[in-house]
Amino acid sequence: MKLAEALALRADSQTRLAQLKARLLRNATVQEGESPAEDPKLLLAQYDELSAELVQLIRRINQTNSATTVAGKTMTEALAERDILKQRHATYTDLTEAGTISRSVVTRSEVRFKSTIDVAAVQKQADLLARTIRELDARIQEVNWQVSLQD
Repeated sequence: MKLAEALALRADSQTRLAQLKARLLRNATVQEGESPAEDPKLLLAQYDELSAELVQLIRRINQTNSATTVAGKTMTEALAERDILKQRHATYTDLTEAGTISRSVVTRSEVRFKSTIDVAAVQKQADLLARTIRELDARIQEVNWQVSLQD
C-alpha cells in the first residue's frame, strides 16, 4: 500500500470513528420500556476494533514519514514545516486584511484610521508563503504516491 492510500484510509477511519461515536451517543439512553435502535455494546465493540486498527495504521504512517525524505529532509520535518508555513500565511493574510482601511469617513468629526503596516509588502510576503506552501505540498504529495507504507 502506498503512503497516500494509507493517509486516505486514516481519514476514512477517523470519519467512521466519529460516526460510530455519534451512533453510540444516540443509543446510550432510551425511554423506559423501549429498546435502542442499535445495540450500544456492538457499536462499542466496533468502535474499539476500529480504534485498534487505526493505532496500527498511524504507527505505520509515522514510521514511514520518519524514514522518508522530501526535499532533503524527512517527511516528518517537511510536514512540520508545511504546518508552520500555513500558519504564517494565515497570519500574513489576516494582517493585510486588518491593515486595509475600508472605513468611510462621513463627517470631519469622526475618528480617522490609518494603517500601521505596509500592506503591499505584507501581501507580497503572504503571496511568497503561499507559493512556498504549494511547492512543498506538491513535493509531499508526489512522494506520498511513490513511497510504500512500512510494516
